[in-house]
Amino acid sequence: MPASKKAVERSLLVASATILSAALTVPVPAFAAPKPSPSATPSATPPANMSTVGGERLGLAGTQVNLSDGVPVIPKDITARSWIVSDAESGDVLAAHNAHWRLPPASTLKMLFADTVLPKFPKTMKHEVTSAELADIGSGSSMVGIKEKETYTVHDLWLGVFMRSGNDAVHVLSHMNGGVEATVKEMNEHAEELQALDTNVVSPDGYDERRQVSSAYDLTLFARSGLQKKDFREYCSTVTAKFPGETKKDKQGKTVRGTFEIQNTNRLLAGDSDVSVYPGIAGVKNGNTTNAGATFTGVAEQGGKVLLVTVMNPEKNEHNEVYKETARLLDWGFRAAGKVQPVGELVAPKGAAGSSAQPGSTDAATDSGEAGGGTSDGGSGEGSGEGGASASPVANALGESGSGDGGIGVALGITGGVLVLLAGGAFLINRRWPLPELVRRRR
Repeated sequence: MPASKKAVERSLLVASATILSAALTVPVPAFAAPKPSPSATPSATPPANMSTVGGERLGLAGTQVNLSDGVPVIPKDITARSWIVSDAESGDVLAAHNAHWRLPPASTLKMLFADTVLPKFPKTMKHEVTSAELADIGSGSSMVGIKEKETYTVHDLWLGVFMRSGNDAVHVLSHMNGGVEATVKEMNEHAEELQALDTNVVSPDGYDERRQVSSAYDLTLFARSGLQKKDFREYCSTVTAKFPGETKKDKQGKTVRGTFEIQNTNRLLAGDSDVSVYPGIAGVKNGNTTNAGATFTGVAEQGGKVLLVTVMNPEKNEHNEVYKETARLLDWGFRAAGKVQPVGELVAPKGAAGSSAQPGSTDAATDSGEAGGGTSDGGSGEGSGEGGASASPVANALGESGSGDGGIGVALGITGGVLVLLAGGAFLINRRWPLPELVRRRR
């Protein structure tokens, strides 16, 4: 496009943003169903009427996709009860299946926990763990190995949350945040702000609890919101790191504290015997409990496209099936991107939808490094667990000093920085909430 034409369009966008900003601050009639009652329990089959947040078709049961010439068909071997494929940057939903079916989320709910709590504490802050902070963890929970009376940095705790899906780390951070009950309240409030109206949080770690539900659509919103934050991106894409061990006496009687290696339980990031590392994968979070089955949200970049895929509870009972079905849907999405007409969109948070705030600004403002102030999810990634090779910290991908120990880093770095007013104007006009500009993985 000629430079003069770009300049004219920029001027028009800025002017339009000024004119429209007042109008967009007025509440817009919801194209969504009201938030379901928190007393609702997951249904055995998709409800006849589901939320229409993001578009009418997303409230319909069954697979929603616009097939036309040149658009590949959806893979036949997708058995998940619910799934969604979306463009992480534009927010377009390329295809979906029971997108708003309210189901138990397992540890994918930790994405909402992180998006809510991560900005509260600087990553260098140290905290000594008390017995009370570990007393209310559900039986059989996945653990990173936190010990009472030991001191950990906030950075250590978040590595435990993201990499080992440690419910012990979640509970320590929740107590630091005013307690589990207060944290659950904040998570529900944040879900509502994100327009994730299918979600009802009961336990911050995703442990099976009566009435705790979310949806593939909502989990995708949580991932997209979290990926606005640099620290979130770093933690969810780190594959191996060193974690503080227990303080002991050595043979000479000296007090020593070693470390042990932890690996990320995301098999598309770490790989496994029957699953290869997915090209361009950069996170996000997996889960597995008795009620939820296997759940997973992943983000990957190929050929300039960044896709988010969420898969909930595949019916096919095979090892690592949730990752295999996610990989197939990512493959489809990258082939279909630019050809398929969307069936809906990922909505912006309430505050962003009617605000002139610049969409990249959350990266600087909410980065925790800048702030002041039923069953296990264990190593196997199967049965009742979440459990696996290493990626360099996001900071290294951006040419900054890294903070990971022993990791070879991050599959994808996304820059922060505040966008110019033009971007804010375009945001208002398009009602999109794009991710910050992407930085390709350094090899």
